[in-house]
Amino acid sequence: MTVIGWIQILLYCAIVVALVKPLGWYMTRVFSGERTPLTPILRPVEAGLYWIGGVDEKREQHWLTYTVAMLLFHVGGFLIIYGLMRLQALLPFNPAGQSAVAQDLSFNTAMSFITNTNWQNYGGESTLSYLTQMLGLTPQNFLSAATGIALAVALIRGFSRSSMRTIGNFWVDVTRCTLYVLLPICIVYTLFLVWQGMPQTLGAYVEATTLEGAKQTIAVGPVASQVAIKMLGTNGGGFFNANASHPFENPTALSNLVQMISIFALGAALTNVFGRMVGNQRQGWAILAVMGVLFLSGVAVTYWAEANGTSTLSALGLSGGNMEGKEVRFGIVASSLFAVITTAASCGAVNAMHDSFTALGGMIPLLNIQLGEIIVGGVGAGMYGMLLFVVLAIFVAGLMVGRTPEFVGKKIEAREVKMAMLAILILPLMILGWTAVAVVFPPAVASMANAGPHGFTEVLYAFTSATGNNGSAFGGLTGNTFFYNLTLASSMFVGRFFMIVPAMALAGSLAAKKSIPPSAGTLPTTGGLFVGLVVGVILIIGGLTFFPALALGPIVEHLAMNANTLF
Repeated sequence: MTVIGWIQILLYCAIVVALVKPLGWYMTRVFSGERTPLTPILRPVEAGLYWIGGVDEKREQHWLTYTVAMLLFHVGGFLIIYGLMRLQALLPFNPAGQSAVAQDLSFNTAMSFITNTNWQNYGGESTLSYLTQMLGLTPQNFLSAATGIALAVALIRGFSRSSMRTIGNFWVDVTRCTLYVLLPICIVYTLFLVWQGMPQTLGAYVEATTLEGAKQTIAVGPVASQVAIKMLGTNGGGFFNANASHPFENPTALSNLVQMISIFALGAALTNVFGRMVGNQRQGWAILAVMGVLFLSGVAVTYWAEANGTSTLSALGLSGGNMEGKEVRFGIVASSLFAVITTAASCGAVNAMHDSFTALGGMIPLLNIQLGEIIVGGVGAGMYGMLLFVVLAIFVAGLMVGRTPEFVGKKIEAREVKMAMLAILILPLMILGWTAVAVVFPPAVASMANAGPHGFTEVLYAFTSATGNNGSAFGGLTGNTFFYNLTLASSMFVGRFFMIVPAMALAGSLAAKKSIPPSAGTLPTTGGLFVGLVVGVILIIGGLTFFPALALGPIVEHLAMNANTLF
């Protein structure tokens, strides 16, 4: 660990924080239907889309109608991706002559992209045609991200509204998010990435001759346009199998920095949207502070673990930290920071393989996902996930002082707590349940490249990543099998939608409540006490739910790798 390394980390944090207010102001105006700088250009397009779709933008929806519309929307997205993958051999824009994708892999991939998971049991450049990438995956990168943001805004409306039965209009929210937020940023972002050296072409793969005289095929394609929304929408569905480790997806140190910033930008700004919509921006800053405490703690542990390496590496004469799986051009600090960012923000686009991290360094990405990726999180998903923990924290505080808990003028009662707990407990059910099956089911065990605690962690990480809609993976597990394609797809589905439905029920319940003014007995929710309370509840719930599984993997492996030092 070096001073320069910490300066890089703090500079990154400062840039993200600086973007929170302007992005929060803009997004609040977008979702409130107010005029923005882009309104004169985009309003006619927006109105035209409503006319084509038969949407009445002034008619809002009950939480159940809102949720059903969202689910039906994703059914259509699933069928489009599945059909494109199965028929791609017959469709145009396939210069590499990619064949049809297998049924189970198509099913897994379609489920992956509609849930904002973007788990990839395939190599993009060796499996998918340009058309599948452009017409199937890239649009879902936009729409799944827009859905997450729309759902977060709907839950925020639940807190900000009083005695109302509606929480917005799903079709309007998704349209505005895509049209006013995601598309304009991605157009500029794509041009920046092309300038940095990222391919953006419909031309065929390039044939090259190496210095040894061998022939090599270099994959290219419409990469920049997909990477832009992949990062901004915290999707992680890379054009290439290696994702951000591939030089065509991450050409320079500047592109690396901008990609890391874009992963956190919108998720962090949603805390400001919350503050503005409930009428108290300090509430938003308090929630961002909770995220910041958890994020910096995770970065510190990962950076320390990777910079110090292990006694086993030292015994081999390998000093200077653990460079295995890291890129020399970015170094340990940037690779560690990227790994924590991508697992905090539901974006599997890593530039270092988690499988090659030290045991404790790799444990932090695992823990980030198991907590529900609430540290900024996937765009929207992190915000509504964090608000679920806030509801539980306020409820615990109310029990401690013997009064009905309140948050931003809303009483937190039995119904709200039940919905929050139902959403949160879905995660361990899928993660630990499927992991238990996989480590005793022979076909699943055959996919493990490593035995012992590391092999167990590979399986645990796979189901953690799928259920948490992250999409990153340890490299030692073969996931493209019938068992894993189906079980991981089920984990993605449950982890996304079984969490969303209770969250939307919570939004509807809160919106129907009357707002009550603060009193002398109201718990302050904008200071350090509130931040500590929420962090404590998050760690307690996470520890009780996942620590037994964590202890069997990374911690045991850490003890083994450092046996010479410890004993």
